[in-house]
Amino acid sequence: MYLKQPTADVPTFRPIVIPPADLERPEETQAEESEKTEQPESPKLKIPVIDIEMPLPETAVVVTAVTTAVIAVTTTTVTQSLFEPIKKKVQKQLQAKVNKWKENQKKKKDSLEKSKTE
Repeated sequence: MYLKQPTADVPTFRPIVIPPADLERPEETQAEESEKTEQPESPKLKIPVIDIEMPLPETAVVVTAVTTAVIAVTTTTVTQSLFEPIKKKVQKQLQAKVNKWKENQKKKKDSLEKSKTE
């Protein structure tokens, strides 16, 4: 029986050319003039009592923050009302077991004391 030698398809990638850190433009050439767009100045809120101007966040940021806060509060409120009855039942069962254990310990202690005195 003859087994063929296994082969593998090895991926190849084009090399990435990274310019050196000290690369400068040749002296004979001129820099390409690119159009610079001015960023509009962000709106600011002036607080008159302490004379401070606070930059206002963008609308998208405010909407995202408010939505996240509302969802977090709603989730917490709903889950708390769902888990409260379960918590009470578990506490009641655990307290009953603890009380029973305490009674058993007290009975053992009393029986040991009785046996020692007799």
